[in-house]
Order: sequence, then structure tokens, then C-alpha cells
Amino acid sequence: MKKKWAIPTVIFTIVTVLTGCEPLMVLNPKGPQAQTQAKDIMLSIWIMSFIVIVVFGMLAYMLMKYRASKQSKNYEPPHIEGNAFVEAICVGIPVLIIIFLSIVSVQSNNKVEAAPKGYENKKPLIIFATSSNWKWHFSYPNEDIETVNYLYIPTDRPLEFKLYSNGPITSFWIPQLGGQKYAMSDMVTTLHLAADVPGEYMGRNANFSGKGFAENTFDVKAMPENDFNKWVKEVKETAKPLTKEKFTELLEPGHLGKLTFTGTHLEYLPPRTAENGGHNHNSIDSSEHSKDKNAEHMQ
Repeated sequence: MKKKWAIPTVIFTIVTVLTGCEPLMVLNPKGPQAQTQAKDIMLSIWIMSFIVIVVFGMLAYMLMKYRASKQSKNYEPPHIEGNAFVEAICVGIPVLIIIFLSIVSVQSNNKVEAAPKGYENKKPLIIFATSSNWKWHFSYPNEDIETVNYLYIPTDRPLEFKLYSNGPITSFWIPQLGGQKYAMSDMVTTLHLAADVPGEYMGRNANFSGKGFAENTFDVKAMPENDFNKWVKEVKETAKPLTKEKFTELLEPGHLGKLTFTGTHLEYLPPRTAENGGHNHNSIDSSEHSKDKNAEHMQ
């Protein structure tokens, strides 16, 4: 009697527990880049689920149809040649699936590496995201402010992150806005994102980088652009300047809370682009950002 109710009890428990789980962040996108990736994930899940169901169905059929039968000890099964049609199906279908997923992946990759869909004609907000053991530094060169371990962004505007590291290789990731991308010490990589919906999101380092990796996270708050501009104005009026000595202190290994400064470390410790002993990636031009900043001060 106990065995009879074992399987229904297990199924009921699993269903009950899963109904209390929150949706996966990567499947709850809040931006165009994340939406593209979420669709690809779901497409892959449905294809794999179909394959699993078909394979297990065929397995059950084969086990039933060709199960052992009572034959004499001297019974010899007939010689059967391979079936070309069956072999073509077994080889051809996986090849077609791989080709299809490859095409989808290439198309999606081109989308997420470019400016977010619908934002092509809008000027992006440029943010330098720098990692160190074990914290994140966000520099807004045109706004001339910098934050630590938190990120404020406007909605309905493209975001252009310039990623690099002042320590080991890390990976910048905001699951609800887009996929991860590496930050390295000798080059700058570019990540295009956008937030369609105001809200608070989680960001983190997705690449193991030592004992402080688990807490190498940051908070993201997306807000209407008017609110973002008010925050920038407030920071300029109230925050302390970020000196070279203070930034050097911040680079020491350890964890910090949320900090806010006027000015950025890009003035005295720029990323290692081609002119600074590193190499370029995705056509970063730090001199262009300096021109934009100077022009802004002159206005």
C-alpha cells in the first residue's frame, strides 16, 4: 500500500515546491537584448524537450516490441542488413537541428552585439564598468560621476558599457537586461544593453575570481530619464570628489558597501587601450570620450 502512494506523493511534492519558486531572471527579461536571449533559451528548451519525449517514446516502444521471448536454446536470429532510410533519419535529423540552432545563434548574437532594437537612433549613455577584488566601479565620463557597487540607469535609452578589470578576469552580468561579457585587465570590451521597464535588478560577476567571488555583486536601478538626471544633479551637489589616493585605497582586495563620488578615476588611471599599453576591442576610443566631456564643460 505504501509503495502504491510513493510515486504520486513525490510528484505532488515536486509540483507544490516548484509553484512557490520565482521565475528565472533570464526568463523574465526587462530589455530588448535580454528578450532576444530569453526567446532563444525557450526555443532550445522546447526543441530539447521534444527530442527527449521522442527518444523515450521510441525506447518504450522498442522495449515492448522486441522484449525477450521464450525461444529454444538453439534459436538463432535471422541476419538483418542495415536500413538506409532509418540511418539517414538518425543522422540527418540531428544535423538539421544543429544547423537550425547555429543559424538562430548567429542571428541572435548579431542582434545583442549591436545597438538594442528600437534604440538605433538614440545617443547611448556611456558607462565604464571596472571590476576589482571584489567590487564594481561605475564611471559616467560625460556626467563626471562614479559609483561603487551600484548602478543607476535611465529607461528607454541605449546603454554602452565599456568593461575592463583592475584585477583578475571577471564577467559583467545583469541577467534581466542581457547576457554576460568578460572584463579583462589589458583590453576594453563593449556591451550594449537597454532597460524598457523601471525597476531594481541584480548584477554580478559571473566568472570565478577568488574567495570574494560570491559577494562580487551590485545593484541596478532603472528609472525614467528625468529621475536619472535629477540623481546626477544631486550627486554633483552632495558627493565628495574621487581622488587618486582614494581610488587606490578602493582597489585594495575586500568588500565595500555603496559609494558615490564626483569625478572619475578615468582621468588619472585610464583603461589599458592601445595607447595605454593594451589593445582595442569593439573600437573604443578614449580620446573621443574626453572630447565629449570637455565639450560638456564648455557649454
